[in-house]
Amino acid sequence: MERYTTVAPVYDLLSGEWPVYRAGRLAGIPALHLLPGDRVVDVGCGTGLNFPLLRRAVTDRGHVVGVDSSHQMLRTARRRLGAGARDVELVHHDATRLRDLVDASGPLAGKTADAVLFTYALSLMTPWRDAWEGALSLARPGARLVVVDMAAPVGGARVFTPLARLATRLGGADIDAHPWTALQADCVDVSHEVLRGGHVQVWAGTWPGR
Repeated sequence: MERYTTVAPVYDLLSGEWPVYRAGRLAGIPALHLLPGDRVVDVGCGTGLNFPLLRRAVTDRGHVVGVDSSHQMLRTARRRLGAGARDVELVHHDATRLRDLVDASGPLAGKTADAVLFTYALSLMTPWRDAWEGALSLARPGARLVVVDMAAPVGGARVFTPLARLATRLGGADIDAHPWTALQADCVDVSHEVLRGGHVQVWAGTWPGR
């Protein structure tokens, strides 16, 4: 996390967002099937790159909650939003302890989500399964969950595998984590899309409840 605190002001430039990873956001956010007035939780929101797309989907009747464990990333996200973004709530919290947010004294107590999104976040977290289980505690039955994350390229794109592994290692992610397997196990109506030669994986499903 210290790594992200240090690079937060220039993260968007260094992360490969536009040439590689933007495609996952553009595919993953529509897969949430958001409606005007929905509440969506963006776990590991970072500098808020998802916020414009999420806010457009839920409109000013909805609510976006961004959760991140880095104060500096959240400060960058707040600057991106500007002063008038009352429809976005930023929460500084360890994503592997999301259950704390919905406890009686937590900032999201009694506020279930219509959708929960992880973009390039779960593979950064140890243990990521705790973050996934916490996300389920935030979601109402019938909520949509989306995991956008990374894997080693396949097929003809395997030539880029060393570069992909280097990029994820520098970012602190585990390219072999495959956290979408939890979504496959816990959700129904599961769909997926493979982008950038298999490096970007977009998985979506509906949480049926316990």
